[in-house]
Amino acid sequence: MRTLSALTCSVLLCLSSAGAWAYGGAKRPEGPNLSAPAATTDNSAIDSPVLQRRGARYRLYPSDQIAVNFPLTPEFDQTVTIAPDGYASFSGAGDVRLSGLTTQESVEAIKAAYSKILHDPLVTVELKDFDKPFFVVTGQVNHPGKYDLRGPISVAEAIAVAGGMNDKAKSSQALLFRRVDGDRYEVTRIDLKRIFDGHRREVTELVPGDMLYVPQTLISKIQRFIPSSGFGAYYQLQP
Repeated sequence: MRTLSALTCSVLLCLSSAGAWAYGGAKRPEGPNLSAPAATTDNSAIDSPVLQRRGARYRLYPSDQIAVNFPLTPEFDQTVTIAPDGYASFSGAGDVRLSGLTTQESVEAIKAAYSKILHDPLVTVELKDFDKPFFVVTGQVNHPGKYDLRGPISVAEAIAVAGGMNDKAKSSQALLFRRVDGDRYEVTRIDLKRIFDGHRREVTELVPGDMLYVPQTLISKIQRFIPSSGFGAYYQLQP
């Protein structure tokens, strides 16, 4: 009888523990979460050029000329030219930095400058004169130079416009220089070899003022110092 009672108590204790486990009294050991996606590392995204947005509005640059009108206070109407440092001088408001701004953003900057002497001024900005957008391709290309930027153009297309790369080009280490602010440039390394081989999708578009530089291979730098003949043998150096 005692054996039966002990067995009954053991069964009840097991059932009680199972119930507590099922209803949150105790936590089950956590296994792998099959419903959650596994974290992955996309190595192809590392050191990849950033996708540029098409249809971006024109941004002011040094030497651009704008007409600033004040419909309610026309005595402040004026035409100004952006100086090389990115600032423009305004009568009654001093210097205002406009380089890198769109015309709408420049309106807000000018209104903020004149708010010291005018109450909620109404301002309009008209772009009167500006340098034609351009890009530069230099280094080991067949026709280095400055080219008009007439529309969206990728790095690979810019190389084609410059006549393609020559046999001394180190295509895996091309450099894209982009002005960030004043004299500061952002430099991005672009592997043209992988792009032209089809191993990487071209996503980088040039913006006005970009400079693309294709460096020279090391072997082509020292090739002229290495004799190409000697002891009756001829050697063909490959870049």
